[in-house]
Amino acid sequence: MGKRKIIPAELARWAGYFTLDALRGGVVRRRYEQDLYAYRHGTSLMETEGRIRSLIAHAVHTTEFYGSFSENAELADLPVVNKNTFREHYDAFRSSLYRDAKDNRVMTTSGSTGTPLAMIQDRNKILMNTADSIFLGALGGYHIGEKMAFIRVWVNNVRKTRIQLMMENSIMMDSSSLSDEAIEEMLRAIRTEKVKCLIGYSSALGEISRYIDRKGVDMSDFVVHAIIPISETMPDQDRARLSAQFGCPVRAWYSNEENGIMGLQNPGDNSIYINSESYYYEILKMDSDEPAPDGELGRIVITDLTNYAFPILRYDNGDTAVAERKVKDGRFRLTLKELYGRRSDLLYDTSGRAVTPYVITNNLWNAEGVSQYRFLQLGLKEYELRLNGDRAVMDPEDLIGRIRPSLGEDAVIRVTYVDEIPVLSSGKRKYIENLCPEYMPGGGGASREERS
Repeated sequence: MGKRKIIPAELARWAGYFTLDALRGGVVRRRYEQDLYAYRHGTSLMETEGRIRSLIAHAVHTTEFYGSFSENAELADLPVVNKNTFREHYDAFRSSLYRDAKDNRVMTTSGSTGTPLAMIQDRNKILMNTADSIFLGALGGYHIGEKMAFIRVWVNNVRKTRIQLMMENSIMMDSSSLSDEAIEEMLRAIRTEKVKCLIGYSSALGEISRYIDRKGVDMSDFVVHAIIPISETMPDQDRARLSAQFGCPVRAWYSNEENGIMGLQNPGDNSIYINSESYYYEILKMDSDEPAPDGELGRIVITDLTNYAFPILRYDNGDTAVAERKVKDGRFRLTLKELYGRRSDLLYDTSGRAVTPYVITNNLWNAEGVSQYRFLQLGLKEYELRLNGDRAVMDPEDLIGRIRPSLGEDAVIRVTYVDEIPVLSSGKRKYIENLCPEYMPGGGGASREERS
């Protein structure tokens, strides 16, 4: 269990992929080695500045949106944009040089927090994203060619063909249903197919872990040696339990559909290593576009250094974090010391101070009788805890007592019992959300689906 067992066919897939890459010019291998060097030594400040300058010049000369700027403009001179900006000016962001390129790829966001967005990527971006994914996968314990199970909701725009699955040596596992019967079938396939790596929604992996614990599943003949959660915050206790059950590391990717896989959780804590070879991060203040000092909570603003078909400069992706940037000998390393997630998931105590979602997830993980929960901030001092589980066993006063110290003694916390925590159209469950009007970005309201 958890021990890496080398299978010749899997090694052949790894070697075969890079042999084919070499015949095509070795672009992916070179980028993989570049990522590895940057991980060990840091990313060059001078080279990063050159990449930013080249991207700005390209955007100025080939897109309508940036056409009025000087090619010598500094990054800070450009506007901060978000998904709404892309939607409202979609054609204006498209580069005229890549508009008709046959090898472009369109990536579509899930739309779990709004209308889906189709993001165009050029061929070089695709190759760089592939190399980054291979590198960050290997760093997390997964090597391409190994049998992998991907656990998510497989809607039509992301569903893979039989040939793709065969080439990737992977299987699709649909998390639309996480009933005992569905999880039992997943575990049967993971065991019999000799799956080496699990990649999937944090909430789905957490449900699988709880099933294993509840049913006392014998894990001795599983060969999983890497687990990579995606998309949602995983409570520390879920990660520790999964690691113990499978006997392997559990390290989350930081990614999105519009950019790709950008970082990997460091071993031992919740901090995230960011791959600065492909992405330049600014951490801006919560209430302005000024840089936030190291150690201060701020908005993540991304410049994608590799996508020229749809230049992404200063993209506020809605996430917030506390970052640390270390510089030495002309090279830098960026770490997200704390990732708070989307601003809509960011809670505030009764004094207006930001509170990490881990305050909720880590305090409710072992609550007796609780099958599912959802925690909402409704006002400056008003909160709601929705519970699904055994009402004869759940102790609401105990649960409130676990949370109140982090929110304030004057916090008003209402407990509501529900029969199910709804799944969003993306297949994710939103366990924590801020619906307080004073904290909603732009003062807007949540969708009907998110409020339900």
